[in-house]
Amino acid sequence: MSTPLQNDLYLRALNREETPRTPVWVMRQAGRYLPEYLKVRKQAGDFMTLCSTPDLACEVTLQPIDRFNLDAAILFSDILTIPDAMGLGLHFETGEGPKFSNPVRTAADVEKLPVPDPAQSLQYVMDAVSTIRRELNGRVPLIGFSGSPWTLATYMVEGGGSKDFSKVKGMLFSEPALLHKMLDKTAQSVISYLNAQVESGAQALMVFDTWGGVLSPANYREFSLRYMQQIVDGLTREADGRKVPVVLFTKNGGQWLDIMADTGCDGLGVDWTTDLADARARTGGKVALQGNLDPSVLYGSPESIRAQVKTVLDSYGSGPGHVFNLGHGIHQFVNPEHLGVMVEAVREQSAR
Repeated sequence: MSTPLQNDLYLRALNREETPRTPVWVMRQAGRYLPEYLKVRKQAGDFMTLCSTPDLACEVTLQPIDRFNLDAAILFSDILTIPDAMGLGLHFETGEGPKFSNPVRTAADVEKLPVPDPAQSLQYVMDAVSTIRRELNGRVPLIGFSGSPWTLATYMVEGGGSKDFSKVKGMLFSEPALLHKMLDKTAQSVISYLNAQVESGAQALMVFDTWGGVLSPANYREFSLRYMQQIVDGLTREADGRKVPVVLFTKNGGQWLDIMADTGCDGLGVDWTTDLADARARTGGKVALQGNLDPSVLYGSPESIRAQVKTVLDSYGSGPGHVFNLGHGIHQFVNPEHLGVMVEAVREQSAR
């Protein structure tokens, strides 16, 4: 477990320590834009088989590290593994994304939700983490992750993705106590899941609050941030004699960065709708910032990609505490060579 890290820039940046250049990794870096990923995905037969076969999950996790020499690997998995382990019947319909056969709509549904034991129904994730950590052999740190309780609840109540979130918001406004009960169970599940990932070898953690941005400010604090705070408070924050940093990311959550920074997390993901200079001012140097190139920039020419990288680096300014990333996941139709241009530009332009 304790192979010394050859490249710890990512962990140092999250601890706001000086680094010789800005570290870089990319959300969804193991994914459909890579031909080598598509090959393994085809071999697996379907997405969940790919997630739940540790050797294949390891193979695709390492593909972007091998190709782009990024500064962190992120576990290849899905945010919906917890609701799946709760017995909601996750399946993926072609062209339609994730669906649940047994959505959570009533008090009885919430009552029977278990808090899954990671060593049982989620053991395949832990096996993937330990396999990846072993195969990385100290090249770069491994990030473990989960969806936030609110984001998981949107899928659990809606029964899949949603445009208007009518069912989960209906529950929020008509039966808030019921939703709180569900969110508390989900938060407990996330805490044990992430702590098990750390035990299996994850060296940093990320909580993806993809749908926090659809809430009003008051509801964001009560139904999303409150449960991310519960998670931050419950996490193992040290392993292998080293701090395990925690990053929170609310998409479209730029207006809440200051209260997110007050949770005691180590870093915040910032999407491209917020300027990093503003984010720095809002958070007052309490946390590291990760982001925030618009993923669509990668459809542009190499010259424009380099110029936009410079804009992001300039907007963060000097000093430690920046991890370069996209403001959300890389798009599936991006030319991989364009990501290579971005990574090189970050390296060259950020060298202190």
